[in-house]
Amino acid sequence: MENERAVDGRCMCGAVAVSAIVKNPILRACHCDMCRRQTSSMFMSLAIVSGSLKVEGPAKSFRSSDWAERGFCTECGSTLWYGTLHNGERHPAAGLFENAAGAPIKLEFYSDMAPEAYALSGNHRKMTAMETERLFQSNDGAES
Repeated sequence: MENERAVDGRCMCGAVAVSAIVKNPILRACHCDMCRRQTSSMFMSLAIVSGSLKVEGPAKSFRSSDWAERGFCTECGSTLWYGTLHNGERHPAAGLFENAAGAPIKLEFYSDMAPEAYALSGNHRKMTAMETERLFQSNDGAES
């Protein structure tokens, strides 16, 4: 399809290879407690075409809440994805892809929970915890 392209990535040690299809890709950042605990920062995901993520290698997932799972490489521990259980969608970590697939930041979740030590620049949507949770509840966790 028009504007679609394949992107390939890998974990830090190279044991896990990922591929996906992007169409007008964007980056999303999440500052929630779980994402910060997992990454020691924010979790940055790359928007991909639904269902296009392919993962090869020693990947494992951990159910982190009633609605989500988090994937990681069992060899090096690299964060691989955030997944929503109700629909099986996996949102890959932007760092797996060279230059984050060239995608611009367009959305921050839990922006009011970001540590004072950092802030993302640019003119993009910044959702508070209340706005994020309202969105998640209305979509049964469909966004991340």
